Amino acid sequence: MTNLYEARIPGYESGPLAHLPELLDEPLFWLGHLYARARSEEAQELLFGADHDAAQDFHRQLFRRPDRPAFTVPLNAGRLHVVHRNFEDDAGTDFLLQHPDWDRAELLATVDGHFMGPALSWPELATVADYGPTGGSTTDPDHRLLLLLPAFGDADLPVEAPARLAAALKSLTAVEDPDRLAAALLADQGPCGPARWTTTRNGLRINDGGHSYRNPANGFALPADRLAHVTTSLTL
Repeated sequence: MTNLYEARIPGYESGPLAHLPELLDEPLFWLGHLYARARSEEAQELLFGADHDAAQDFHRQLFRRPDRPAFTVPLNAGRLHVVHRNFEDDAGTDFLLQHPDWDRAELLATVDGHFMGPALSWPELATVADYGPTGGSTTDPDHRLLLLLPAFGDADLPVEAPARLAAALKSLTAVEDPDRLAAALLADQGPCGPARWTTTRNGLRINDGGHSYRNPANGFALPADRLAHVTTSLTL
């Protein structure tokens, strides 16, 4: 398979990257990938169950790699990159958007001890997962949904969200109760909690998250022109 990361992601400095789509079919991979979403004790117990030790061993092996596991989800304009930073003292997951008109990719969310986000509303997450163009690391909607889930935060969830997430968990993991886990993960909403999304008069999709690059009220937010590109890229 051609390595999508023979060249680095423009503007992203985090060592050599490895395209490893085969990890997406490993149930133990998802336990570690979704760990940051499981904030409550109930969610953690539902996520790991009897596989806690096996998941730790699996991710310990990933951390010993000399490169960074990375995945790509194509958009109608550009692509989303998901990079696992397997640094011993700075581990985390970065979510970046690379737009064809930009000279560097923009960081949209980071899941680590200094969480930044959210990057995606539920409608954006579901749209990219279910209706995204072919290519990238996977064409499977469940893969894409779980891959991007840690970057999502939304206070206004549609009634179908728990069932949609539960179906992906049932398909890709071995958790005993995907329905309860889906409900718990959606209730926890990650380290910063749910954000409220609105659309400005100029058509920008923004949120009120205190740690989000898509909140113009934050001093570190993306500039308006890039916020516009993010909105259009995630609208398929």
